[in-house]
Amino acid sequence: MSLQCGIIGIANTGKTTIFNCMSNTKAEVTEFAFGSRKTNIGIVQVPDPRLLELEKFQPTEKIVPATVEILDIPGLAKGSSQGEGVGNQFLADIRNCDALIHVLRCFDDDNLPHIEGSVDPVRDKEIIDFELQIKDMESVEKKMEKLKKQAKTGDKEAKAGLQILEKIKAHLEDFKPVRSLALSKEEEKVIHDLFLLSSKPVLYVCNVDENSAITGNAYVEKVREAILEEDSGLIIIAGAMEAEIAELEDPEDRKAFLEDLGLKEPGVDKLTRAAYNLLNLQTFFTVGPKEIKAWTIRKGMTAPEAAGVIHSDLERGFIRAEVMKYRDFITLGSEHACKEAGKFHTEGKNYVVEDGDILHIRFNI
Repeated sequence: MSLQCGIIGIANTGKTTIFNCMSNTKAEVTEFAFGSRKTNIGIVQVPDPRLLELEKFQPTEKIVPATVEILDIPGLAKGSSQGEGVGNQFLADIRNCDALIHVLRCFDDDNLPHIEGSVDPVRDKEIIDFELQIKDMESVEKKMEKLKKQAKTGDKEAKAGLQILEKIKAHLEDFKPVRSLALSKEEEKVIHDLFLLSSKPVLYVCNVDENSAITGNAYVEKVREAILEEDSGLIIIAGAMEAEIAELEDPEDRKAFLEDLGLKEPGVDKLTRAAYNLLNLQTFFTVGPKEIKAWTIRKGMTAPEAAGVIHSDLERGFIRAEVMKYRDFITLGSEHACKEAGKFHTEGKNYVVEDGDILHIRFNI
């Protein structure tokens, strides 16, 4: 899937440290604001314990997890929409993302000065929100000017579009992101080509010190309060500690490190799964002796569309999908047992694939 999740935030929040823990691409980490001048792109494997469970019942040569593309966008600052800091160049990178991970600094460190002079994650959030909304206002007003000219010629569609844009403009003038405005599908069509920055779903990540990795701290509580009315998730991660865990190559060493800290898994694993969900993605499996693979699809995709993710020929020549549920397969232990128990189904073109489905596609070209 060609969907991207962008990591954003004020400079020196620990964005790149977290990106490096998640990604196969390692970016330079600096202690200077705006030390990075480019967006880093990485492919992240989505941790999924179901793959190892499947292997217990179907020995295989290779296990292939699902992946998601993550962008580490250089730190923004007050005035970014007007070119301050790294400026407009990276606002364009945000425009190309499908969802955003907003990293907020929730730790004190005298060796890492904050560009605003003090640690205040709620203020930082409001700065970024404002910069994105300012840029969105520019986009909306440009389109309004275009539609006004068309409306003068009697274009009814342009007149209707203007009303919708006025509604969105008023919402932005109230310092509210577009994602918090309830829009119909018809209204969404009017702004689809604008790729508005504040319309994208957001997951907030509170980057804390090691001692706050499990319970959080006062900074985190302020963020929780600030986003109460938002339809957004929040994850706590100790970025510096996660970097230490990521450097351990031996799985047993990692496990011991986590147990000492009272954690069951690295925080970035939770973050990766949350990013996957934020992009409205889910997984289906193909299972065989040569490969067990997790395939990524958008939620709501039909069986032919899922087949097309494997190969376009499978969608074009789709006949039917043979389906087993993950839970049935690992409970009963084999495909044969699923058939015997009536848990092996044949589905047609209208079947909507569910997360964890095990599929075998029948096709003919």
